[in-house]
Amino acid sequence: MGHPARSTAHRLHKGLYLAALLLSPSWPALGQNAATQPQPDPIQSYLQPLVDNHTLSGAVVLVADRDSILYLRGIGYRDIAAQASMPMNAMFWIASTSKPMTATAFMMLVDEGKVHLDDPVEEYLPEFEGQQVQVDQGAGQPPKLVPANHPVTIREILSHTSGLRFRSAKQPGALDLLSLKDQVRSFAAEPLLFQPGTSWQYSNEGLDTAARILEVVTGIPYEQFMQQRLFDPLGMRDTAFWPNAEQISRLATSYEADPKTHSVKAIPIDQLTYPLSDHERRFPMPAGGLFSTATDLSKFCRMILNGGTLNGRRFVSPEAIHEMTTRQNDHLSSKGYGLGWSVSPGAAGHGGAYSNDMEINFTNGRIFLFMVQQNGAWGTPAGDAMASTLEHIADQMIAAKEEAAHTR
Repeated sequence: MGHPARSTAHRLHKGLYLAALLLSPSWPALGQNAATQPQPDPIQSYLQPLVDNHTLSGAVVLVADRDSILYLRGIGYRDIAAQASMPMNAMFWIASTSKPMTATAFMMLVDEGKVHLDDPVEEYLPEFEGQQVQVDQGAGQPPKLVPANHPVTIREILSHTSGLRFRSAKQPGALDLLSLKDQVRSFAAEPLLFQPGTSWQYSNEGLDTAARILEVVTGIPYEQFMQQRLFDPLGMRDTAFWPNAEQISRLATSYEADPKTHSVKAIPIDQLTYPLSDHERRFPMPAGGLFSTATDLSKFCRMILNGGTLNGRRFVSPEAIHEMTTRQNDHLSSKGYGLGWSVSPGAAGHGGAYSNDMEINFTNGRIFLFMVQQNGAWGTPAGDAMASTLEHIADQMIAAKEEAAHTR
């Protein structure tokens, strides 16, 4: 789940249209809707044409700083067929945007000295002992297996440098049909794709394995740990692996864009099992199983931006945040990745399979959330530039607030 880091070229290609929008950055107050807003704000002005031409079905956009939400608005449709507008509290499957939350929960154990990042995974999960690596022998030759040059470490599973695959052969379709224990056993039974620490390949298996270690160390089910140590204390009441009936009524319909016909069609979430509220067959997916809202995610982001604290409570240490948001894959990839977080100079975040995007800019103290439920690549230059263009507008909002504070 998730998408590669966006090209920095998107940040530079904004055009005169965006510049014009930002000449008078008037945006709605929290809770204001289109009916009461006399003039469109820059974000709506940018996105509404993309809704109208069927590039985008709908979205919720949130901008916040360390202290509060500065902007929150639903644009387009939650359900096109029903002509249901996108509410600000719409629920979304956030897919791989779950990864930073799983990594943050795991770092609580690192803070407590219960695990260490350079510990071998096999120290906690014996099924990983004696890992083999698959080596390609060229055309027409079957791959051979050689011993791993060292036991896979926790740091490597969190940074996608372990050699673990994206998913195992026991997960051919939906990713939520195996218990975490059984998932991880299937990962360990397959050979690594490369020698640990020598390459980088995006892997759901790594984060899922870290979550299984969390269970073994604490004796608490992963989903229960997340609820007790992260979601409940942060007040994230709309964040869940199994959305209830009321939350499902607010769930944004999933769409797939067809650039050839300039339309979008409704689709099911192909990596999940329905009904989504089924506790019997569905299991939590640490690497990408969460549902949430923009407001809930902003609470998590504000905690990270504030050095691991929110409302007087500490969740993780500044040192843990620094470790997570520092590039761990160096020369191994052009895509910067920390521990469960995509990273770039001065910023960290993560995207999701159905195009949502979360970014924290540590330099100017800006949080940006683009909540979308649209599968696959956008397929048009305008669509591909959406998130980076919106981040630029969000930066202007932060700058305007700071300027206003200095002129008081």
